[in-house]
Amino acid sequence: MVNASLPAPRLTVGVVSAGRVGTALGEALAAAGHRVAAVHAPSQVSRERAERRLPFARLGTVDEVVTAAELVLLAVPDTELPTVIDQVAAVVRPGQIVAHTAGAHGTAILAPVAERGGMVLALHPAMTFVDSPDDTARLASSCFGITTDDPFADAVAASLVLEIGGTPVRIDESQRTLYHAALAHGANNLIALITDAVTALRAAIDGPHRLAEQATVDGGAAGLPEQILGPLVRASLENVLALGPSALTGPVARGDRATVERHRRALEALPDPGVALGYRVLSARAAAAAGAPADFLDSIGVLPE
Repeated sequence: MVNASLPAPRLTVGVVSAGRVGTALGEALAAAGHRVAAVHAPSQVSRERAERRLPFARLGTVDEVVTAAELVLLAVPDTELPTVIDQVAAVVRPGQIVAHTAGAHGTAILAPVAERGGMVLALHPAMTFVDSPDDTARLASSCFGITTDDPFADAVAASLVLEIGGTPVRIDESQRTLYHAALAHGANNLIALITDAVTALRAAIDGPHRLAEQATVDGGAAGLPEQILGPLVRASLENVLALGPSALTGPVARGDRATVERHRRALEALPDPGVALGYRVLSARAAAAAGAPADFLDSIGVLPE
């Protein structure tokens, strides 16, 4: 964790571009007292988003946004970041702050800006964004992975995060890819896991006699898999974050090979073979994390025949 007592001055901010991340951070910085003066919004969708959520900022080209700002926030896809950095480097002023929000990169990618005297920051919010005002509110409870080149830049980055209510966490330049992989594994792959669970549960509710319309006492099964899974998954998430692997329950925790095998066979009957494969891989990982004996691990194997 990073502690910083240096308050950031009120800055004029430019946002490139008005995607989900850039818009949310622009709103958060404005709420903290900074002035978001200009925003680059290259698509019709991003222009409409900027006009709706950053109405106090004028629209402009990348050059115009950089020229108008003391802090330039680069919130663009990783594939576009090198090109945008070159554009920024061509007009950056010495001492100007340039921060990007890419999780997998530190400050090395900002070398063209640093070479021209810019202060460079990597400022990544460990949060998912769905294009909602809730995105901005969630930043106040989020950690930010920050990477900088010197103590002063570190203090500026930490102060900006603290001002919007987040928690700054220092990530070494050499560890940015591992940091980002961990977040993607925990968040993005969770989407795949829950999607598979919903698929299996929906099939179970439908059943061989197509009883979905009578699935609840009130009738109908629309959204029922999600309703069933919601409390269970939320409790499991809270438990593992608090207790680690000891939060594991169920047949894997009990070493119940017969039940795990029945699960596998039931899932293999689904049209999508990936659901059963995911179950087998994650069951093996859960068993290993729980310290299961080798013979149990062998019995549930990743790819049993």
